[in-house]
Amino acid sequence: MSSIKRIIRTDNSDVTSKIFGSYDKYLKRIESEFDVRITNKSTEGAYGDSIVIDGEDTNCDAAYKCISYVKRIATLNENVTDQNVDYAISMVKDGQFDDLSEFGEDCLCITSKGKPVRAKTVGQKKYADAIKKNTVVLGIGPAGTGKTYLAVTMAVKALRAHEVSRIILTRPAVEAGERLGFLPGDLQSKIDPYLRPLYDALYDMLGFENCQKLMEKGVIEIAPLAYMRGRTLDDSFIILDEAQNTTPEQMKMFLTRLGNGSKAVVTGDLTQTDLPGDAKSGLAQAVRILEGIDDISIFQLTDRDVVRHRLVQKIIAAYDKYASRSKNVNAKKMSAKRKTEQEGKR
Repeated sequence: MSSIKRIIRTDNSDVTSKIFGSYDKYLKRIESEFDVRITNKSTEGAYGDSIVIDGEDTNCDAAYKCISYVKRIATLNENVTDQNVDYAISMVKDGQFDDLSEFGEDCLCITSKGKPVRAKTVGQKKYADAIKKNTVVLGIGPAGTGKTYLAVTMAVKALRAHEVSRIILTRPAVEAGERLGFLPGDLQSKIDPYLRPLYDALYDMLGFENCQKLMEKGVIEIAPLAYMRGRTLDDSFIILDEAQNTTPEQMKMFLTRLGNGSKAVVTGDLTQTDLPGDAKSGLAQAVRILEGIDDISIFQLTDRDVVRHRLVQKIIAAYDKYASRSKNVNAKKMSAKRKTEQEGKR
């Protein structure tokens, strides 16, 4: 292969600095992944404020695509993170840069501090698009993929645009593998710990005081799932969080609350079910039952869409690998047991 040189002009030292990262850590990461040499104007003054990539043509093109994506993030005045760089590298290596190049710059909503909220991965963008286009969306994926936060973001956007008149947030009050006993305080104090992630997302989007006022007026309602029974929810944006912890009966009850002018988003992670014993997950059943129904989207986020610490992605992948290995071992044991039983009958 021939050696070539690609140039990405930034015309802005701040953008260049974000792309390179502190102590050039992003530069070194991209150089290592694609076996190229990357410099800027400090060593290639003839090119002005630019990023210069040297290497074999295929590697150079891959690094160019990766840096182009990171540049877009930096140009939007966003802080470039390890997750941004790792995501770009994985997408380019898997030949999915076409998806990456279509990755929108659309602002989904503005937080209470004036910060624009944008999808951070292609999967997140498609998830947000699915919420826009469908009346019911089942958003399924591992921890850290932004399922709940993006759902709340879209709910606040719809409220501000007067598409709905209220937001209703709910989740089943199931303890995550612990037994907390009797919690002190009134009913609201008892259920608040289960609903904390929903509060956090709302406070980020609307601010604490504004959110409190809207809750006092009944524009925003946060309640455990049991409180939904018997209601018809018109002109509302309804979010059911941690839906993997619903029973099939609870899931059916929730989905049939949908009224005129309403939209529902159901979020959950099927790998983190906290239901007791052999109880079946209502979310897992709903995925099978509702597939193919018009105006209902079943959207799957993956570990690639994780936007928390870079280790979270590796932790999820490790657990998935362990679960798959355990499943294979158990299948072999069951097969051997059946074979032994059959031989015993002969």
